[in-house]
Amino acid sequence: MKILVTGATGFIGSHTADKLLEKGYTVRCIVRKTSNLRWLEGKNFELVEAALSNQKELEKATENVDYIYHIAGNTSAKNLEEYLQGNCQGTINLMEAALKNAPNLKRFLYVSSQTASGPANSATVPTTENMPMNPITDYGRSKKAAEEAVNSYSEKLPITIVRPPAVYGPRDTEIFDIFKMAKMGLNAYMGFNKKMLSLVHSEDLCEGIIAAAESENTVGKTYFVSSDEFYYWKDIYKIMKKCFGKSWTVSIYLPHFLVLTAGAISGFIGKLSPKPPVFNYQKGIDFIQQYWICSTENAAKDFGYKQKISLEKGIEETIKWYKEMKWL
Repeated sequence: MKILVTGATGFIGSHTADKLLEKGYTVRCIVRKTSNLRWLEGKNFELVEAALSNQKELEKATENVDYIYHIAGNTSAKNLEEYLQGNCQGTINLMEAALKNAPNLKRFLYVSSQTASGPANSATVPTTENMPMNPITDYGRSKKAAEEAVNSYSEKLPITIVRPPAVYGPRDTEIFDIFKMAKMGLNAYMGFNKKMLSLVHSEDLCEGIIAAAESENTVGKTYFVSSDEFYYWKDIYKIMKKCFGKSWTVSIYLPHFLVLTAGAISGFIGKLSPKPPVFNYQKGIDFIQQYWICSTENAAKDFGYKQKISLEKGIEETIKWYKEMKWL
């Protein structure tokens, strides 16, 4: 089997590529000239330089592959147009290349995001795949547009879409900031109401992504691959406190208006720099939502997905990895 992975230099993409290599597949990874290859070096990957905006390069990358795992995408941009260019148009370009150069393609697996569907309305009704999509940020809107583009190719390509929620684990650099604060004994809460979320370990997510791609039951369908459980932040911080061996912690409550104001300022400053800001007003909107929870019922039914790594085990192993890498 020849597999193509986009985003293989990133957090989820690199773990997925590793697992595919372990299964004995020939794994081809799309990289850019500026890519940091730290997670790919010394491994038996075939590296192909290509950009999602370059059709000729994509045609070379997709030549005669059996599976495509499209994990790459823009997680930060200065406006909706930039998000759409990276997340939607780039996906269309890749599918067009696959149509032309991968005649025996068994699956085009697109990794979307829970932000494409938006948050749940209550703690008792998690978001499901058949609910109307209601993204609340430009990033979410671009992922929704990409999903719609992928679905529009369902009669031409065997497609499957996976929507992860928040993801943590070794190699992550985003939720890592929360681990750094927890090590210092700081627990930051966005607002004063209790917030519940789905939170999946990278190991569970990557196994779910591959299982979804290889199942005969998933063609033309969309799935949440997530934790089966939902968590309150206080429970997450409690486990972090235990894993760090802290005898005390300090809780900081940031009012919603303060989160949004900080995001607006950061976003304004970011517009003056070449790179888009990591945190802006729209990221603040994401942070203050009360219920980022989703159901894994359909994934369990169609391809046997089940959360294997408990939150405590996952946090403990992630902290251990951060320490071994001297990130903490």
